Amino acid sequence: MSEHLLRDLAAVLPPEGLVTDPDVLEAHRFDQAAWAKAGIPRVLVRPGSTAEVQAVLQVATAHRAPVVARGAGSGLSGGANAVDGCIVLSLVRMNRILEIDRRGLFAVVQPGVINAAVKAAVAEQGLWYAPDPASWEFSTIGGNLATNAGGLCCVKYGVTGDAVLGLEAVLADGSVVRTGGKTVKNVAGYDLTRLFVGSEGTLGIITEATLRLRPRPPKATTLLASFPELAGAGAAVTDIMAGSRPSLLELMDRTTVRAVEAARPMGLDVEAAALLLARSDAGGEQGVEECARMAAVCEAAGATFVAQSADEAEGELLLGARRFAFPALEKQGTTLLDDVGVPLSRIAELLAAVERIAAQRGVLIGTFGHAGDGNMHPTLVFDRNDPDAVARAQAAFEDILQVVGALGGTLTGEHGVGVLKRPFLAAQLGPGTMRLHHTLKAAMDPLGLLNPGKLL
Repeated sequence: MSEHLLRDLAAVLPPEGLVTDPDVLEAHRFDQAAWAKAGIPRVLVRPGSTAEVQAVLQVATAHRAPVVARGAGSGLSGGANAVDGCIVLSLVRMNRILEIDRRGLFAVVQPGVINAAVKAAVAEQGLWYAPDPASWEFSTIGGNLATNAGGLCCVKYGVTGDAVLGLEAVLADGSVVRTGGKTVKNVAGYDLTRLFVGSEGTLGIITEATLRLRPRPPKATTLLASFPELAGAGAAVTDIMAGSRPSLLELMDRTTVRAVEAARPMGLDVEAAALLLARSDAGGEQGVEECARMAAVCEAAGATFVAQSADEAEGELLLGARRFAFPALEKQGTTLLDDVGVPLSRIAELLAAVERIAAQRGVLIGTFGHAGDGNMHPTLVFDRNDPDAVARAQAAFEDILQVVGALGGTLTGEHGVGVLKRPFLAAQLGPGTMRLHHTLKAAMDPLGLLNPGKLL
């Protein structure tokens, strides 16, 4: 059966589109959650067109072969991890920007295009593609769509799904559907575009996306505030969001700040309980005034140091410290990156709970994230070769998810469920909603071939 599968795939793909080399297959087993469970794929395919994706899925259906779609492999939940005997369907060859409409404010792209490439191409037209996950320099648009990725600027401009006008997708049986269109408003029928975005390749393979563009925002004014207490930082976040609309509002706790400063010295306050980084892209005096209002809020909440700058280079330097948070923690050991969301009013409680869990379990945990929308990333650092350390980290991970549930939050804000969060999904959604999920999955993928063992 396996040889027949390879024969039939070879008949519908060019030679460069079919790979069986064991070393290459090994490199495509995992995403960045390399500690999450992964199987051994049978073959890697690299289609170059929607028609070739159709053909692959038709062959897969005929052979009842599971299919795991993959972009750059930068995911953090094991959503692109292979399963035994699967076809890994890489979309990296489908990497063209098909259209940029400057007047219509949209772009049509294939899923293998890197986020940064879209940003650069539309910038040449004086436009801006807003979604900016931390992996924007190397993650693909298809991967961003699969997890509904967020990023630093989503507090003002929304997540990936808010920038998608329409999609083309191939279903499990090889049929092609189009959802949405090129208009900003579109309520014709069910919102199938939203259904595919964030579905982690379990309902269909996205082969084309129409993305919403915006005029390029003015130069930003940046604010940095240092807090001696977590409660003060949490109060500042709540009060800022109640009265302003920053283009960015990020937080790093003491553990994270110390990791960043140790790896890349910048003169950050390593004694602070938390640092807040905020931005206004309102432009000119309006941006300066908005940052001044946010600075006043921080001071009222107990900040011991507040500084703001309209200098673009200085602002980018500070933003670089935040973007370096995860790599800095990675330098200290194996990392288990969490991705949770809580209501804005509960951020301080989450941070305090994470500190308590870290002490109780004896695990180093650095927390950073998108404070402006309550999406935080407690990152557990441990020795992967020490079974006791691994067990303590896993226990702390589950403790955090329990706290998040009690605070009225969500177990994933932007990284997806994948393999990592799958055991915990039912507790958040409840039996009725889980049944509806399984009903949708069965209707769109009756043989269960698309990314099995993920999300549901």
